[in-house]
Amino acid sequence: MIKHVDKYAAKNFQTDQDVRWCPGCGDYSILAQVQRVLPELNIPKHNFVFISGIGCSSRFPYYMDTYGFHGIHGRAAAIASGLKVARPDLSIWVATGDGDGMSIGGNHFIHICRRNIDVKILLFNNQIYGLTKGQYSPTSEFGKITKSSPQGVPDHPFNPLLLALGAEASFVARGLDREPKLLQQIIRRAAEHKGTAFLEVYQNCNVFNDGAFVKFTEKETKDDNVVILEHSKPMVFGKEKDKGIKLEGFTPVVVSLKDGKHSVNDLIVHNEKDTMLSFILARMSNFPELPRPVGVVYAVERPRYEDVVTQQINDSIQKQGEGDLEKLLNHGETWKIG
Repeated sequence: MIKHVDKYAAKNFQTDQDVRWCPGCGDYSILAQVQRVLPELNIPKHNFVFISGIGCSSRFPYYMDTYGFHGIHGRAAAIASGLKVARPDLSIWVATGDGDGMSIGGNHFIHICRRNIDVKILLFNNQIYGLTKGQYSPTSEFGKITKSSPQGVPDHPFNPLLLALGAEASFVARGLDREPKLLQQIIRRAAEHKGTAFLEVYQNCNVFNDGAFVKFTEKETKDDNVVILEHSKPMVFGKEKDKGIKLEGFTPVVVSLKDGKHSVNDLIVHNEKDTMLSFILARMSNFPELPRPVGVVYAVERPRYEDVVTQQINDSIQKQGEGDLEKLLNHGETWKIG
């Protein structure tokens, strides 16, 4: 039985289970930030549900003192969809990885996004299969040497932000495991969003893919390689805030703000509701000469699947009354055998 308290703290969402991730794994940070944000949401603890598939990330429900379900490989989004339609009052979260969510779970992922079911999806992206010991995943970079690609990855990788946008997710964002305050802000935004909220988190696997995101997370390099997205603000970055992103046609380019040729007035002003801009920003991740966008890329409101289904059921009951299951099963053409 989960007890209700007037005010929660992070410790109220911690279980008595030993956290069994490798020392130094980025998963610890994601877990900590979620546990710090949930008490702020004013939602009774018994209304939270965490659902996972298979992988290192999928141990997440064991470490959250809420209701949870450890599903099978790639099926977390499907389970979450069914639960949300049956119980729209619950706050449902999916913890998945780049293998679990983008490979065997890819089909379920795109459909939960297009339906806009009010589920929060945390994608732990370490660009490798960690639990099964270092095979390449759907997000591993082309040419990468791994245990399953000794001559280099032959596949072109998924860009998770582009995949989510293409599937019409209504909230798409990216965070970093080593930027806890920013990650908390984005988790909070995802939690408050009404509809499918997709958050990709760059998460370091220090055993099988250590340093995959080092230039985006280390103090010496991150400022020159990351642009923090803020709604209605120009895209400025760099250690001295002396660089910016402008558009030449539909192509983003880096410009200097100290050479006298450009000013902040020339830069892209971020707009979370701009569909075309969201695709441009997500695509920037495919070009190493451009900084990596971090923050909320896209956030719009549109009808939620579970609201439409609930309304249809209520309308049907109002017009036709409560259904008769036996009548439904035996209507039309039926046969008796034996």
